[in-house]
Amino acid sequence: MTVRIVTDSSCDLPQQLADQLGITIVPLSIRFGDTEYIDRTTITASEFWEKCAASAVLPETAAPPPGAFEQAYKNLAAAGATSVVVLSLSSDLSATMQSAELAAKGVAGQIDVRVIDSRTASMGLGLLVLDCAEKAKAGASVDEIVALAGQLIPRTHVYAALDTLDNLKKGGRIGGAKAMLATALSIKPLIAIKDGAVEEAGKQRTRSKALAFLADIVKQHDGQIERLSVLHAQCSDIDAFVASVKSIYSGEVLISDIGAVIGTHAGEGTIGVAFRTKS
Repeated sequence: MTVRIVTDSSCDLPQQLADQLGITIVPLSIRFGDTEYIDRTTITASEFWEKCAASAVLPETAAPPPGAFEQAYKNLAAAGATSVVVLSLSSDLSATMQSAELAAKGVAGQIDVRVIDSRTASMGLGLLVLDCAEKAKAGASVDEIVALAGQLIPRTHVYAALDTLDNLKKGGRIGGAKAMLATALSIKPLIAIKDGAVEEAGKQRTRSKALAFLADIVKQHDGQIERLSVLHAQCSDIDAFVASVKSIYSGEVLISDIGAVIGTHAGEGTIGVAFRTKS
């Protein structure tokens, strides 16, 4: 019995890791005005940020059509998979999971597909995907992988320091009043993904203090973290931040670029941490 893992391009998982573990990433689409791009396929992360800098309009994202997931399931079945576990972007943030579920119904009888709401995004999702893919590669059953995901989801945390709340405000992912307050006070907003939704996690007067706040979150969980990633969106100060995290956390730090999907809402200059704590 062969189980394969499918996710979507909001995971911000480095492609090299996805390739090593045979993870299928179904892309969302990105639209700049009337022009649409397929994430990771017709636009790279670096090209996305170049277009953001040159565009007067905020890009928009759209969930993959069910057909994209259905084709992924069929391809995996043709390659010998007997089961598929799909870990999707939080259903509170996107219709992506709905597409994955509709596609699963479309292949019922051809391959066993289990769709799981990760209740997170970016490398919070990426870390879940890595764990499940490693389990699958080791020969675990589909039920064991589904159970593992259920255990890991409540132990997965994502925090980020944004340069601005404008993108989240325009994209409708956080309340406008908070965005206006942040702009008026010229503060650096901090967010967290909790119970599948974006929440305000605090605010700091300067970027250095905002990044120190993130590092302190890691420090507060020191000794409890099993896996950790630092994610960033075109940040010149990423090396210094990673160094500060490594001074606290002795384990491997997986560094990830924030891609087009999350970048559309978080904006350039975002730095975040995603980690999983022990049970």
